[in-house]
Amino acid sequence: MLDHTSWAHTYIDLDTPNAARIYDYLLGGATNSEADREMARQVIKAMPEVEYLTRANRAFLRRAVRHLVDLGVHQFIDIGSGIPTVGNVHEVAQAKDPRCRVVYVDREPTAVVHSELLLQDNEFAAVVHEDFRRPGAVLSSPEVQHLIDFDQPVGLLLFALLHHIPDEDDPAELMSVYREALPDGSYVAVSHSTHEAVTDHILTVYDLYAANRTPITLRGRADVARLIEGFEPLDPGIVHVPRWRPEFPEDADHHEEAAMYGVVARKR
Repeated sequence: MLDHTSWAHTYIDLDTPNAARIYDYLLGGATNSEADREMARQVIKAMPEVEYLTRANRAFLRRAVRHLVDLGVHQFIDIGSGIPTVGNVHEVAQAKDPRCRVVYVDREPTAVVHSELLLQDNEFAAVVHEDFRRPGAVLSSPEVQHLIDFDQPVGLLLFALLHHIPDEDDPAELMSVYREALPDGSYVAVSHSTHEAVTDHILTVYDLYAANRTPITLRGRADVARLIEGFEPLDPGIVHVPRWRPEFPEDADHHEEAAMYGVVARKR
């Protein structure tokens, strides 16, 4: 657990709940502070199915990455990658093809420090301390320029990120900048919290995040479609994450508890 007497850098704010560290706690991780754990406990009380949701999102990540490697994608930019946990993108991709290259990007210092420790012996993976809202800085970073060949297809991964980008930051415009930078044949994989066809508990969670300075923006299927304009969704389209190519039919049960859409789409 993180605390002020541990290794945590003094510039890391441990007293304010942080979305990446809350997510880490919900996945069973230990890289979180008491403020994060208290916030997570409030979320679990309001929405008991949230732990299922986080696991379903992580399982979607694994399926999407494996599928993209099968389609011939061997390099990935994972923005909003969060704190390392079991089944990281480079582990999933490199298990299928050791030549796969991965650049993680996150603005949360805790996530970056842990990623640096995890990746120090991996020549095909790196981490960038940057913000999705600064696409120029992300794409021109030394790590991206070193590992990513923009003459070959790229997998842009945005798992549980875009709902943290409010409308006033114009996420659709930001997405268009990334899209234009990607070569033809590239893909984007997105998961995004939603209020559509799910339990009403998500609305309580929305209020909790807003009250704790970690707001989320719930969007519908049509909103997600606008965010990936210029990309063509693969079957089965934009669906709740357990329903995106489940490994077993029963994995898609209780999809209404996974208040999150998932989609993988190819650049047109």
